[in-house]
Amino acid sequence: MTAALRNYLIITGNYWAFTITDGAIRMLVVLHFYQMGYSPFAIAMLFIFYEVFGIVTNFVGGWLGARIGLNRTMQVGTAMQIVALLMLTVPNPMLTVVYVMAAQALSGIAKDLNKMSAKAGVKLVAGASDEQLFKWVAWITGSKNALKGIGFFVGAALLALIGFQGANFALAGLLVLGLIATFTLPSGLGAMKEKAKFSALFSQDAAINWLAAARIFLFGARDVWFVVALPVYLVSIGWDFEWVGAYLALWVVGYGIVQASAPRLLRGQKNPVGAETALRWSLIL
Repeated sequence: MTAALRNYLIITGNYWAFTITDGAIRMLVVLHFYQMGYSPFAIAMLFIFYEVFGIVTNFVGGWLGARIGLNRTMQVGTAMQIVALLMLTVPNPMLTVVYVMAAQALSGIAKDLNKMSAKAGVKLVAGASDEQLFKWVAWITGSKNALKGIGFFVGAALLALIGFQGANFALAGLLVLGLIATFTLPSGLGAMKEKAKFSALFSQDAAINWLAAARIFLFGARDVWFVVALPVYLVSIGWDFEWVGAYLALWVVGYGIVQASAPRLLRGQKNPVGAETALRWSLIL
């Protein structure tokens, strides 16, 4: 096994473990707090810090990775998710809105640190081959959605089987294994010899900055109905936790499979993949 492949498998394995916990913790919080009698609006409030701190971390994550190394940002992100999960293992009377919002803030920071580290790390270990890079990035991106879908089901199933606190302990244990594996990655992965300037956070290409801003509203709109409203509605009409998790899991896994299959779907076209390809498929879909 080559060093590049070994590092890719470590990065991907940690990212998979993290993504399962990310999907699971969302489902756990929504279903458990609805079960405790919280209104849908109050449940949505629990995720505000998750989204806000995720956006901030996504903004500064690349700058931080360039300064301390992607292996370190991945380890920090994984450790923060473990802390966030353990914060939710306290007795129910201690699970106030403010307390859970703080745990979700940690989880939001952890998610974007881990996601940024994994995707950027794959680009570094893939080498100079554009085709290899495209395949590896497509796999890690597509697998993220598939694993997040599995995480939805895992969270709902664990809630039904071992309860809220037990589920969070189990997920934290899974992430401990992933964290240990990351310490075998090369030190200073992706760190720049010259410290990155804070002004480098913005791209010189205005189109990229506009695209980044658009993604904030895209993901926010998605989470409002998919992560909070839909599962609460399904439980309110009598669906069991396992069925809610399974339904959301199948939906997310489905588009994750399509995303991971993108290189194969686009392989036969004459022109290289670029803006025209993205526009054409956007119009088709």
